Amino acid sequence: MASDGTFTADELVAAMSARKVEIFSVTDHDTLAAYDILRRDGADVAAIAPATLVPGVEINTTYRGNEVHILGYGFDLGRSKLRSVIEENRRSRGERAQKMVDMLNRAGHPVSIDAVRAEGSEDAPLGRPHVAKALVRGGMTKDVATAFRDFLSPGGPGYVPSHHILPRDAIAAVAQSGGVPVLAHPGRLKDETLIEELVEAGLVGLEVFYPTHGAAQVERYRDLAAQYGLVMTAGSDFHDPRYNARGVGMEVDADDIRPFLDLILS
Repeated sequence: MASDGTFTADELVAAMSARKVEIFSVTDHDTLAAYDILRRDGADVAAIAPATLVPGVEINTTYRGNEVHILGYGFDLGRSKLRSVIEENRRSRGERAQKMVDMLNRAGHPVSIDAVRAEGSEDAPLGRPHVAKALVRGGMTKDVATAFRDFLSPGGPGYVPSHHILPRDAIAAVAQSGGVPVLAHPGRLKDETLIEELVEAGLVGLEVFYPTHGAAQVERYRDLAAQYGLVMTAGSDFHDPRYNARGVGMEVDADDIRPFLDLILS
């Protein structure tokens, strides 16, 4: 919503109301602005009553050649430690976006950093999706998927590797802010062996239920959660209805995520 999603606060609330979502969290990348927006814009969160809103965030980290996304749930929104690591990532994201723009310009693709910023909400942490949308709007490619493939992936003229904080730092920040640190979409990791290291660093949960996890993956992550004593979580990873036809929310057996809910709702 406040990072690389496209729904306004009201649109998101309306979609969750239509889906009859019971418990939800807005886990934008490297920003907590969604919670300010929900309050500022007067979005009727009560419209999805008896839904429960849980503070959440998705922190981008990098480690051993992997992009590792750490989810935080149920933390104190006022804790400075979490906000400081988010701000560190925001600075890194801004520097990376500027480098992508510079490289694209040198390759003959006239996109500006202002055009990139215009693709996000106010003060949104910048990322490749914003650059991709600027390329599309500027007529340099037909759609976001093509922009990623032809311009912003390894070997492309605008590719810049991400460089974020370490996952252990994100895990610590979430824990120190009173929250539950969870590894997002493990099926997208290049190297699943690092999960054990994350557990040793204080990881508490594993996002077992995820739209692109097949049945075999779900069972594997169930087993890993049991092996390491992690609670299981679920997430729709909804960004935009054009790219996530399943929409907001996921239907999950309550027994599967009750241990997680006990942690964040107690």
